[in-house]
Amino acid sequence: MNTDRLVEIYSLPFEPLPGDAPVFAADVREEDWLRVGQSIRAEGGLLVSVWGMQERTDIGRYSISAAYCIDKKLLWLRLPASEQSGYPDLSALFPSAVRMQRAVFDLLGIRANGAEDCRQWINHGMWPKDYFPLRQQFSGLESFDSEPDCYPFVPVEGDGVHEIAVGPIHAGIIEPGHFRFSIVGEKVLRLEQLLGYTHKGVDKLFTRYRVSDGYRLAGRISGDSTVAYSWAYCMAAEAAMSCWISPRAQWMRALLLERERIGNHLGDLGAIGNDAGLAFGLSQFMLLREEWVRLNACLFGHRLMMDCIVPGGLTADIDTHGIDLTLAQCKHIEAEVATLRKIYDEHAGLQDRLVTLGRVPPKLASALGLYGLAGRASNQPWDARALQASPSSAYAQLDVRMAMHQDGDVAARVFVRFEEIAESIRLIRDILDRLPAGPVIVPFDENRSNGGHRGTGWVEGWRGPIFVALENSINGEIVSCHCHDPSWQNWPALQHAILGDIVPDFPLINKSFNLSYSGHDL
Repeated sequence: MNTDRLVEIYSLPFEPLPGDAPVFAADVREEDWLRVGQSIRAEGGLLVSVWGMQERTDIGRYSISAAYCIDKKLLWLRLPASEQSGYPDLSALFPSAVRMQRAVFDLLGIRANGAEDCRQWINHGMWPKDYFPLRQQFSGLESFDSEPDCYPFVPVEGDGVHEIAVGPIHAGIIEPGHFRFSIVGEKVLRLEQLLGYTHKGVDKLFTRYRVSDGYRLAGRISGDSTVAYSWAYCMAAEAAMSCWISPRAQWMRALLLERERIGNHLGDLGAIGNDAGLAFGLSQFMLLREEWVRLNACLFGHRLMMDCIVPGGLTADIDTHGIDLTLAQCKHIEAEVATLRKIYDEHAGLQDRLVTLGRVPPKLASALGLYGLAGRASNQPWDARALQASPSSAYAQLDVRMAMHQDGDVAARVFVRFEEIAESIRLIRDILDRLPAGPVIVPFDENRSNGGHRGTGWVEGWRGPIFVALENSINGEIVSCHCHDPSWQNWPALQHAILGDIVPDFPLINKSFNLSYSGHDL
């Protein structure tokens, strides 16, 4: 689908943006906002993100953006808005828009007209209702003497119904989030979440950086996805600056991303086993994960490979010895995981806990916009690795095989993790076998005369696609940078997955999704 075809279908002046993913941008009018959304929904497209910003040249003018994925293309729509006019609500078309729109209001003060749920989402009463951190007159450093609001959870009434409040502070080391269970006996009738406790004003923080330095912040948004966030940011920055990186850098980035995917899947498979009462699984998988991340540190200087991906390429390369170490480790991990998979599959007690638990059927998954790992376990065939179309992109030349399952339960999400480990090992071998020669970094000039553009990044992290939308000034300053984690789409699905199951099963269901608090609370 080229630009002319998009213009023909949507009657909008779409402009192609440079980058590894095919991206088209258009400024729209209010009547087009819903019309295009309806068309994309009817065609089976996905809402990727909704966000807003204040225009630098006119403090009374704002813009609301929506990014969609349709037919392997990203569409970025931008709508002018004001505090008085607001913008049309998208939540009737895309349920995942509810929380995004609530966050837009908390941060920018622009309301989605017609939205049923207008409760505060990010602001828990810790700043005044007339304070909107993303407006230019505020620095984001202000502090207030305030008390948390009493959040209006939706009550469930009936004989024998009572509530259990879990969090926001948890017994383990996980980040804070509040879960309110409405139950009869132990059976869950409703789960409602309240997140935002780790909100840190990332969109505002980016405006203090230059384009060449923003990768440092991006890589620290969610530590278990530092490679995915760094790459998505750098992809956006390089597109905005029309900086084309070397083929070797593209392939090396894919190598790091697949190593990040495997490391997280190893940890999750152990934790799921542990939550189901199989402590043996935790000890074995965590041992393998430790071996995996230690080699990361040996090869790339950091266990999580933080700050390896920078605008223009990478700060680390791999030599022949490193390739040999990587291939030997892949062979070892592949054999160990195959043995453990057989144990998991044949352990009757474990399978009894996993099968049919926490189910999100494909039809519901489609309605909710579930994607990433959890989506593929509910038969949603979306993988951003298949969208990188630049001739130099490794994923445009690699045959990525999506791991899919129909059942959408905890067992299906375990299945997808096992399959993705095997696939990532295969991809790593292919990458190392075909790794192009040449430099891993080229000069990145943020002051080039054709600056002042927009760029996007779209990278399939281990949870799902990480999206970054960047706008920069002509002198290399970040005007706006919005990062989006797949947890925004997938946290609401967890509320449906627990329905009909019992409270003691929630930790296991929750771990099978393993969503990010920090990636959500930007």
